Amino acid sequence: MITAKAVWTENERYIGEATSRHAIVMDTAKEKTAGTPMELVLIALCGCTASDVVGILRKKRELFTSLEVSADGERAEGYPAVYTHIKLRYRVGGKVSQKAMEDAVKLSKEKYCSVSAMLEKTAKISYEIEHIE
Repeated sequence: MITAKAVWTENERYIGEATSRHAIVMDTAKEKTAGTPMELVLIALCGCTASDVVGILRKKRELFTSLEVSADGERAEGYPAVYTHIKLRYRVGGKVSQKAMEDAVKLSKEKYCSVSAMLEKTAKISYEIEHIE
């Protein structure tokens, strides 16, 4: 089981901590001093799928030298302002075939990424892959 907590510190700032005991600062004020909880959700999605893709590319013995996953999220009007559409961008460097990347991203999306599976309850998740030098 994973446990987590958020402790209010001042104004609209909170310190979040989970079972791993690593803390993170969050801010919900107009003038942000840290990431918002909804930004952290997108970061979690990027980290989850990046981890899957790296593992899959390693198993396939693809010679990648870099991977960057970014996300743009659109939210619903009103509350709760859930994500309704998220676009992921995978930028991969090295000698990686397009098919290997497509397969890795699909496996992450359809089988392995828990964050993606949760977010797909409210958001359409699309993606694009870019090969860089």
